[in-house]
Formats: sequence, structure tokens, C-alpha cells
Amino acid sequence: MTAPYASDPAQVRGRRVAEEESAFRSPFQRDRDRIIHSSAFRRLKHKTQVFVAHEGDYFRTRLTHSIEVAQVARTIAGALGLNGELTEAVALAHDLGHPPFAHAGEDTLDALMAPYGGFDHNAQAVRIVTSLERHYAEFDGLNLTWETLEGLAKHNGPVTPLRGHGPVTGSLPYALADYNARHDLELHTHASAEAQVAALSDDIAYNNHDLHDGLRARLFDDDDIAGLPIVGDCYAEVDRLYPGLDRKRRRHEALRRVFGVMVGDVITRSRYLLEDAAPASVAEVRHLGRPVIRFSDALWGDLKQIRAFLFARMYRAPEVNDMRLRVHGVVSTLFPHYLNAPDHLPEEWRRDVAQAADETALARLVSDYIAGMTDRFALQEYASLTGEGARDFSDNGV
Repeated sequence: MTAPYASDPAQVRGRRVAEEESAFRSPFQRDRDRIIHSSAFRRLKHKTQVFVAHEGDYFRTRLTHSIEVAQVARTIAGALGLNGELTEAVALAHDLGHPPFAHAGEDTLDALMAPYGGFDHNAQAVRIVTSLERHYAEFDGLNLTWETLEGLAKHNGPVTPLRGHGPVTGSLPYALADYNARHDLELHTHASAEAQVAALSDDIAYNNHDLHDGLRARLFDDDDIAGLPIVGDCYAEVDRLYPGLDRKRRRHEALRRVFGVMVGDVITRSRYLLEDAAPASVAEVRHLGRPVIRFSDALWGDLKQIRAFLFARMYRAPEVNDMRLRVHGVVSTLFPHYLNAPDHLPEEWRRDVAQAADETALARLVSDYIAGMTDRFALQEYASLTGEGARDFSDNGV
């Protein structure tokens, strides 16, 4: 049963370019399908989640992460009576703006773009789906509904001067300010409950799979995480139910229970918050002034401990730090090269170079091009400039 505060596909606020809607698919389903068929979505299969893609076939990529986020989001949305298609669309698109090499690549690109308004992956996702995807005859981008664009822009909360990330222009990330000036996404309010579900599902997915990937990479072992909150109880339950279970199955059974604990907590806490606030519409959700999809305080405290462990033992592990330094060199080499020699960009990009009004516009174009690269393509381009190949980036013990 759909809740009164769910986003209603029959009441969408439209697309920037008017289109005749499908007779067979809802507007949000169409958004989801366009995202899945986009070039940017396909490129996620060769973009890092934590490890560089060539470090191992079993580690998560941005694509597999996005699929896992969408699966969690559908479950939570269904339990709360929300629109699953909108939730899934935002979940699938939330990482489209990530450059190669995960957060290391973003941090480097943000620093290089500091004189030109900075770089923010959430804002870049909006830029991709509103401009950089160029396949349709009548418009640039994917021409998504207002609701999906809103969810991409502010699924983590209102985007204001207090919430801005990194160097900004006009108190907002450059790419987001540029689009919002032409199409108001009401950045000062919260997003729909569906977009909020997508944001929490992202937290659930990476908290779980980063534990799994860290174990697979042997950055820590099962005994190391057995002392963590939530995780330890899940291992103990598996040992009680299945004594003597082999290591691989034991690990899987424990971590899927960790997943379940997080999902169940969000559903329980969010039901309470929604019942307490009793919003009669999605508009009321946006103007409550607080999120309605949340973890409980107790579980949030447990997750902080898990994140602190992952930060120390995985995100800043010597092996991962070594790779961060190496990929910093890749992006730091590519950016000034294309900025100073834009004629080295592909032909379809050089047409936009001719229209760049100033150095800032050219830098934004170079940033767009680099942000769209996969890990392996960035390494190939770097190798063509320096003679240093991908092999030089793989011998790090992971």
C-alpha cells in the first residue's frame, strides 16, 4: 500500500523539456531505464569503489556498489510504502559523478579545480544527467523528472552554504549552481523520502561490503572485526547455529546478518519518525526541516565505530595509501596536460573547446572529460604521456 507521503508518478513536476509520457512505463520507471542505458552508468563497471579496478576481479566497483544500493533501497521503500521506482532511480544514479580512482581521484580533481569552482561528485552527477549525456535528438542529458533530479542533488540533505562541500561558487558546488540557475531544484529543502532512502541505502551497502572487501584483500581478518559492535554479535549467532562452518560460509552468513540489522533498524526508526511527523504529502516531507529516514541513535553510534575501524585499517591502510599517492600523480598529470593542450582531447570534445569563453570554461570541460574516465582509461592515457604502464600501479600487495 502506498503511503500518502510517497512520491506519486501521476503528480510529477515535469521534465525540463516537455515530452509525451509512455503508455507503458511510469515517469520514474522511465528515469530509471534511461539511467541504466546511459554511457555514464556503463562506465561505472570500470571505476573504483575502494581498490583500483585491476587490483582484483572480486572487489566492488562503482557499478556493483550502485546495484547493491538499489537492492537495499527497494527493500526499504517497499516496507515504508514509498515509490520504489523513484527510489531505485536515485540509488542507481547517485555515483554517476565519481571520477576515476574513487575518493582519491575526487580529492585530487577538486584541488586542481579549486581556482575554477572546485569539483563535487554529487553536483557532477546532476551535470551528467542534464548535459553531458548526449544521445537524444531533442535535448542534452537524460531529461529526467524534477523529482529524480532533486533526489540526486540533495539526497544527503539540503544543499546550502552550511552543507556545501569543497570549493564552491555562489555558496554551491559549481556544477549544481550552474544547473539550478536554470531549473530550480529547491535546494534549501530536504528531498523526498525516496531520495532519503537512497542515501541511507548507500551507507548500508558500503558499510557492509567494505568489511567484505577488506577481508578479501587481507587488510584484516575475521577475528579483527569480531570485536566490532553488530559484527561480533552476528558472528556469534552464526557460530551458535552452525558450529564448525567453513571460513567462507561463516563470513558470508555473518555479514549478511550485519546487512539485515542495518536494514531492519532503518525501517523501524523511519516508521516511527514518519508516524510521529504524519506528513500528508511529499511536499510536507520536504518542508519538515529534518530527515524522516534515519538510523536509530544506538545503531548510528555502532556504525561510527565500524567506520573508524575501516578508516584506520582499510581506507588509510599503507597499501591503499600507496595507491592514493600513485593515482594522485595520474590525475595531476592529465589535468594540466589537457588544459594546456586541449587539441589533444577527442574530436567531439574539441568542438566544445572552440566555444569555451575563458579559462574557467575550458577547465570545466577538461574536468568533465577526466571525471568521465574509467580507471583503466585514465591509466592508459597517463601511460601514453609518461611511458609508465598499469603494471607499475598493480604491485602493491593487495
